[in-house]
Amino acid sequence: MSRGRVVIVGAGFAGFHAARTLSRLAGHLVEVVLINPADYFLYLPLLPEVAAGILEPRRVAVPLSGCHAGVRLVLGTVGGIDIAGRRVVCTAPDGSRRRLDYDRLILAVGSVNKLLPIPGIAEHAYGFRSLAEAIYLRDAILRDIELAGTTDDAAERRARCTFVVVGAGYTGTEVAAHGQLLTEQAAGRWPNLRGRPIRWLLVDLAERVLPELDLRLSATAHHVLTRRGVEIRTRTTVEEASHDGVRLSDGEFVATRTLIWCVGVRPDPLVEALGLPTVQGRLVVDEYLSVPGHPEVYACGDAAAVPDLTRPGRITAMTAQHAHRQGVTAGRNVAASYGHGHRRPYRHHDLGFVVDLGGAKAAAHVTGLSLAGVPAKAVTRGYHLLAVPHNRLRISCDWLLDVLLSRQLVQLGVVPATAVRLAATAEHAAPRGAPPL
Repeated sequence: MSRGRVVIVGAGFAGFHAARTLSRLAGHLVEVVLINPADYFLYLPLLPEVAAGILEPRRVAVPLSGCHAGVRLVLGTVGGIDIAGRRVVCTAPDGSRRRLDYDRLILAVGSVNKLLPIPGIAEHAYGFRSLAEAIYLRDAILRDIELAGTTDDAAERRARCTFVVVGAGYTGTEVAAHGQLLTEQAAGRWPNLRGRPIRWLLVDLAERVLPELDLRLSATAHHVLTRRGVEIRTRTTVEEASHDGVRLSDGEFVATRTLIWCVGVRPDPLVEALGLPTVQGRLVVDEYLSVPGHPEVYACGDAAAVPDLTRPGRITAMTAQHAHRQGVTAGRNVAASYGHGHRRPYRHHDLGFVVDLGGAKAAAHVTGLSLAGVPAKAVTRGYHLLAVPHNRLRISCDWLLDVLLSRQLVQLGVVPATAVRLAATAEHAAPRGAPPL
């Protein structure tokens, strides 16, 4: 008898761990096919350290080919899913199309940058959710510092020494923290910039930084950033962006050449294109992560509106912690559908959060204990080493070298600006209809 086939769409936290779990439990029973545009799983939490030049980019890229025994990787972007016909259509990097039938489907397509209808944002802001964006941001920061160090125009120098981060959540806070230290080090190489202020603004409509996390984490991050000179503008947003700078909702015009967009994410548009019930753009699933009325379809991670059994009436947050654990649960439940084990509902209690603030600073809230400074840094890096599924030794070596040696402050110039502006990423994530099957 031929084996069944499970197709997993997306290799983020949810898809990666679903494939890993399913291959271990039922790889001998089914063929597991993992579809993803890239040949790696990106460990997003360490991306700010790539932008800061602490980690080499490949450290946070976990190879998918050969990573899981029994999992077949298909490079491509899914453009349509025929739920009734149980078929997926994807487009390979070379433009060719292929169709894959399935017995079970796990949707783990994740999320994309959230765009707001603010004039100029799409054309002048840069997102921060990919290796390309992290590499480009590092180049952009170094380029602005270098140009500021060689210009005689005072206004131009001020603009190039000003950096605006929109969104004071987890990502935006870490980007501002690491970016500020990077510019401080880079500016020290230029006589024209020594003693001159390097301005960083962290802007958010919320009442505090890290609004979704514990108050003590927020207070620690606020204290560390303000002591370094980062301007935190809460209850403030960007009303307009242009080549010359941004206008804030408090009326101030800030001249800048670098606008970093960390406002948040939204589910991949493929979810809406399915025509199935959604909540906040996320596919409705039950506590077992299966789609009501379609027991052969599962969804997890940012793409799924998973009921939060610890908080009745709510759905789980769009975090890496939930995506990781939901991927494991989806893998187990699909294996159970083939007779291996029993399906389990998804229930998760957060053990805490960690926030890396650059240098020897961090904030951590773990199992009810709040930490700051060096102890929090040790916990933060220990957590990431445990969570990342590959490259642990290489990551540790990069961290050690960052302590012992000065960073190599050079531009790589491998990512063009047109590829990482929000306008480009928004076009890439445009709603995808189901092409002819």
